[in-house]
Amino acid sequence: MQKKRYLAASVMGAAMLTACGDRTPSTADMSQLEDEGVLKVATRNAGTTYYLDRHQRPVGPEHDLVYAFARDNDWDIEWHVLDSTADVLQALDEGRVHLAAAGLTQTRARNERFARGPAHTEVRQQLVCHRELQPRPRRTADLVGLNIQVAANSSYADTLRTLQTQHNDLSFSETSRHSTETLLGHAAERRIDCTVADSNIVQITRRHWPVLDVKMNLNEGENLGWYSPESLPDVAEAAAEWMTSHNGDLAIAAMEARYYAYIATFDFVDMRALNRRLDERLPQYQRFFLEAERETGMPADLLAALAYQESHWDPEARSATGVRGLMMLTQRTAESLGVDRLNPGEAVQGGARYLADLHARLPDTIPEPDRTYLALASYNIGRAHLLDARQLARELGKNPDSWRDMEQVLPLKADRRYYPRTRHGYARGYEPVHYVQRIRNYRDVIENAFD
Repeated sequence: MQKKRYLAASVMGAAMLTACGDRTPSTADMSQLEDEGVLKVATRNAGTTYYLDRHQRPVGPEHDLVYAFARDNDWDIEWHVLDSTADVLQALDEGRVHLAAAGLTQTRARNERFARGPAHTEVRQQLVCHRELQPRPRRTADLVGLNIQVAANSSYADTLRTLQTQHNDLSFSETSRHSTETLLGHAAERRIDCTVADSNIVQITRRHWPVLDVKMNLNEGENLGWYSPESLPDVAEAAAEWMTSHNGDLAIAAMEARYYAYIATFDFVDMRALNRRLDERLPQYQRFFLEAERETGMPADLLAALAYQESHWDPEARSATGVRGLMMLTQRTAESLGVDRLNPGEAVQGGARYLADLHARLPDTIPEPDRTYLALASYNIGRAHLLDARQLARELGKNPDSWRDMEQVLPLKADRRYYPRTRHGYARGYEPVHYVQRIRNYRDVIENAFD
């Protein structure tokens, strides 16, 4: 019988509500792990670590990697979702967990304090401020006089302390009340001048706060990774061995594809416009997306992101090729669906039914989220060209069910070395790759409106 993969978290952060209460967690022990098969993991609630999606399912980069590690060892996971990095480090110090997977930078001080596990992501520490901050800091000496605040006990505080040895007048404050993500929001609201954050956190957060600007990198690059208590080096060693294995490589590649690879170069104008229209336009049409989700099963936030990509939520949008409306349907498609494409409610229903049909017609063997990405690509380029690309993938030894592989193959529909051999010939195959990428970006920003 397959084991249950999740146990109730022993300690939850303030943002995570649970029925299990605040009981004191038991001490982690290697023999207990081997006997009971329960891996106790400390993490924190953030977009780059562990969080609950709109369906209350646990997700996140650290979550996915730990899940794969535990699955391959046939262990259950007991999550300890804590409020801050300081709390995670304390859990390690007290031996309450077997492993910490919380976006921790592997620093010299931490390597001496804990059993170092594997590294999985390289990041840089970045000084982030409001884009209109003047004068713009261009070198570390320019940090003197700025109101800089960072999370307490973070690697960012260590970096700033090092810089203080070079610039005696540099000052900053640490807070245990706010996370790095919250401090980025404070910088966006100009409640502080600047903060420091890892580049992966900045990459994700700037889409929600487009006024944030990276002023400079404060280091050359560091690794994020896992730690175990000093008394449990065997767990750290097992994790390191797993992450350098074939399965570990696959898990890292899947994590990067799911959470980071699609995030395009930051576009301030585009993201600012989206955040403004979330307030100005989305409320007028939000109920149509929710109704379409109930009707078709296609997620409302996905449909809203698709509509934004197509029309920027303009029900009278028109393209040079004749597609029109909120979902930019052709006249022929609208007629086949029996909808008025210029009526917002009908347009959303029509677009949702069309996407659901494309989704349903793909082979059942295609897993999610690849199946949804391929359906979106079909919405953009047409089902015939997608089928051509899938056949071309097979001929090239690629996996037609993998979006990662199809991102490489679809552009070949515009390559004269390849498209003549396909049934339907030339197509601008690079477009659906960017199309899906943009929709994924938009969806990440929009999804909170549907919580």
